[in-house]
Amino acid sequence: MSTIQSTSVEATIEQCRPEDVTPVRLEASALGSTAPEYLRELKRELNDNGLFPARLVVNACFQESCPLETQEEIDRIRGLVRAAAFLGVATVTVDVEAVDDDATVEPALKACAERARRDGVKLEVEGQIAL
Repeated sequence: MSTIQSTSVEATIEQCRPEDVTPVRLEASALGSTAPEYLRELKRELNDNGLFPARLVVNACFQESCPLETQEEIDRIRGLVRAAAFLGVATVTVDVEAVDDDATVEPALKACAERARRDGVKLEVEGQIAL
C-alpha cells in the first residue's frame, strides 16, 4: 500500500503559476521529422528560446475514397499526435481540406481523437468534416 496521497487534478491546477513563455503554433508541415531525436532537439530549442508549443496544426486531405488511403492519412495524423504529446503540445488541430467519403473518414478521425485524449492531447477537427 502506498503512503503517498494522491491529489485531485483541480488541486494541482490551483497550485499552477504563470511562466514567462510565449505560446506558439507549430505547422506539422514544418516539422523536419517525428523521430524522437529530432523532437528532443526541437523541444530543447523551443525551451531555450522561451517558446511553448501550444498547438500543432495538421493539414489533411481525404480525397481518395479508398480505405487504405484514408488509413495512411489517419496513420500520419496519429504519428503527429504522438509527436505533439512528446513535445507537450496541448491541442492538435486537423484542418481537413477535402473529404470524399464522410462515412469512412469520420469514424477514423473519432478513433484518432480518442487516442489523442489518452495521450493527453486535445484533437480538434476543422474544415470539410467535424466531429
